[in-house]
Parts: sequence; structure tokens; C-alpha cells
Amino acid sequence: MELVLATRNPGKVRELSQMLAPLGYEVVSLDRYPGVPEIVEDGATFKDNAVKKAATVARHTGRLALADDSGLEVDYLGGAPGVYSARFAGEGHNDRANNEKLLNLLSGVPAEKRSARFRCVVAVATPDGRVFTAEGTCEGVITTEPRGEGGFGYDPLFLVPEYGKTFGELEPAVKNRISHRGRALALAREILAGLREGGSPD
Repeated sequence: MELVLATRNPGKVRELSQMLAPLGYEVVSLDRYPGVPEIVEDGATFKDNAVKKAATVARHTGRLALADDSGLEVDYLGGAPGVYSARFAGEGHNDRANNEKLLNLLSGVPAEKRSARFRCVVAVATPDGRVFTAEGTCEGVITTEPRGEGGFGYDPLFLVPEYGKTFGELEPAVKNRISHRGRALALAREILAGLREGGSPD
């Protein structure tokens, strides 16, 4: 059974393919379906965006589809950058610019007020219009300077207290196990397993 990921990012396709392989799906990217239109992520929440992407891809391809949307929520900033995490410093800016803006906004803020979390919502949509979602979070603290070369995005600034390391410093296997995306995908695998067996997830 084919599962279409609502992305053309080869790195994400490779990562998700490995995580979903035991379920017996043939995981493919949107590159196999060039006719699917670009999807504007204009939802107010991560769930809105994930559902929109998965449902659109399922409808246009006639296949089971999976999409995710995720980002960083900083309590001191009222939950920002949230759904704007990837474009926090403005359209066309990169991870470094986003990180610099975040550090500037938190300049002088004490450690006890720098709490934050990564949040991810995964949506699985069927061609007949059913949509199932799973959510994962990981709690942490924003550091005062980047630490580590691993990961991407805000990873060098996101410290996981239990490990004393940022996502940028953690080994990939550890990060994938405890991360927001890893936790959401663990739940999504249960949804996909139910659909693979021909039933409907609880």
C-alpha cells in the first residue's frame, strides 16, 4: 500500500521512510505526483496546517497521505514563534537569522523564564476524506547561545534539562526518540497500522 508524504524534502522522506518501513507501506514523496498544487500553510495552528496538507494530498493523489507541521513555542513570548517558526525572521531568512532574532528577544531574560517546547502534529488522511491526527511535544529551555552542530532550525538553542544537552548536541538516535516529531510519529504509526489492517484506528 502506498503512503504519500506531503513533502518534497528528500531528507524528511528518507527519515520518515525508515521510521514507517516496518508497517509495510511504500513511502513516496510528492515528486511522484507533480500535479499536486503548492499548499499554502495559512492555518492558525499546527493541526490546521497538517490536516490541510494531508487532506489536499490524499484528495489529489487518491492515496493515503501523511503530513506534519511543527515548531517552537516560547512561554515568555506568549507561545511565539509557533506556526511562524520557519519564517520567524521574515520570508527568505534562514535558521541563523531565526535563532538570532529569538536570542535578541530573550536577551536578559533569566533561565527560569526561558521555558519552551517543540510541538508537532502529524495528520494521516485517506482518499475518502477521513483524517486522523497525532500530537507530540518535548519540553525544554532556550539557551543564551547556540550549542552543538547537529540538527537544524532551533535545535542548538533548545536545551533538554534531563540530558543537559541541546537538540544540537544530542545523538540523533536519542533526539529522535524523545523529540516532538518522534513522539507524534509513534502515535501516527499506530494509526497507520490500523489502516493497514483494513480497519479504522480507535
